[in-house]
Amino acid sequence: MTRLHFASALLPSGWATDVQVVVTAGAIAAVTPNVAPAAGDERHSIALPGLASLHSHAFQRGMAGLAELRGDSTDTFWTWRETMYRFALAMTPDDVAAVATLLYVEMLEQGFTHVGEFHYLHHDRDGSPYADLAEMAARIAQAAQDSGIGLTLLPSFYAHAGFGGAAPHAGQRRFICSVDQFAKLMAASRKAISKLPGANIGIAPHSLRAVTPDELAAIIPLADGGPVHIHAAEQVKEVEDCQAWSGRRPVQWLLEHAPVDQRWCLIHATHTTNDELAAFARTGAVAGLCPVTEASLGDGTFPAREFVGAGGAFGIGTDSNVLVGVADELRQLEYGQRLKHRERNVLSGGAGASTGRALFDHALAGGARALGRPTVGLTPGGRGDIVTLDTAHPSLAGRSRDAVIDGWIFAAGSGAIDCVWAGGNKVVEGGRHKLRRSARENFNASVRRLVA
Repeated sequence: MTRLHFASALLPSGWATDVQVVVTAGAIAAVTPNVAPAAGDERHSIALPGLASLHSHAFQRGMAGLAELRGDSTDTFWTWRETMYRFALAMTPDDVAAVATLLYVEMLEQGFTHVGEFHYLHHDRDGSPYADLAEMAARIAQAAQDSGIGLTLLPSFYAHAGFGGAAPHAGQRRFICSVDQFAKLMAASRKAISKLPGANIGIAPHSLRAVTPDELAAIIPLADGGPVHIHAAEQVKEVEDCQAWSGRRPVQWLLEHAPVDQRWCLIHATHTTNDELAAFARTGAVAGLCPVTEASLGDGTFPAREFVGAGGAFGIGTDSNVLVGVADELRQLEYGQRLKHRERNVLSGGAGASTGRALFDHALAGGARALGRPTVGLTPGGRGDIVTLDTAHPSLAGRSRDAVIDGWIFAAGSGAIDCVWAGGNKVVEGGRHKLRRSARENFNASVRRLVA
């Protein structure tokens, strides 16, 4: 049992003072506000619930910064993708484990306590299945266990190079599965996470360009009630190609032909119309926004103000993991809206409301829904995921309540997080994860070989 006392904590009901939190067996057993600290309580100033990165491709952390050399043609997502394929084709299971472990350490240091791993690097380098179909998934699970981060594993089904069932090309050989292979991969992946406390599993049909309608219908039951994630409308070319294939835009097609509901998360959904946004919001599905990656790839800006105005739910993901941080993603999301609308505090929700708090609340609720987590926030029954902030940080000094969140997201940069508990275990103290040094050493050894 762990007993913690916070001078101020953000609970589902709002800010509370003098809050004692008791964590037992990885879960929050009791939350009691307005009590003096007791002997044996570990004391801190400000506590927030940990957030989820609902969309991550862990292996891409290893190539962060390697695609910043402009080529002869227009540089877009599609040219970046070729660099990604080359990097992915070189990685061994040990490399994936090393890269994922450092990534999850960094996520925890930056306030993410749960990750939705959209996992599609399944096979050996020549494209043949490993003897254990879940070899790579097991490495992801081990990285989650070692770092302490909560895991929702989302094995990705990827079968084609383009709309209408186009044959895959050589650069995609490590991703490709038939429906039967994928069913076996799902069973093996369930086994791989079975001993990981609090872990769950869903499915991730990669995109409409990689999955035919018949395949999509066949694999959805494999989620067995778990989350369903899919990339949709990330780039203009994707929208145009989908229209040429089906006469519908990607989000429009999904809403008309797939059983989209609260279990679903449409990743990016950048290029959507107002009608699509309204219909999307009505389903209860979550928009999985990855603002840093979307900016890095030149994808465009999601119409967040319109979606929220329609009652839509969103969460944030780190996607390509080119830069990892709760504050970075939320700040980029709001700043993108400011640039688009030429206004300030676009997503605050109303006059006098804190923009940081509004962003945080949306990301907390949307991330939990998208990853199939029924209990949200610092409340009994929830996972013991707690983040404390360093009130000595210059951008947090003298601030309280929502002003602390605003200071963290919009002014503090790095160094604002003090301690992090994940599943009740204290994994970050003084801003440093207990595995930071060894994780960096292992990561560096793998990446030096991969980029040589």
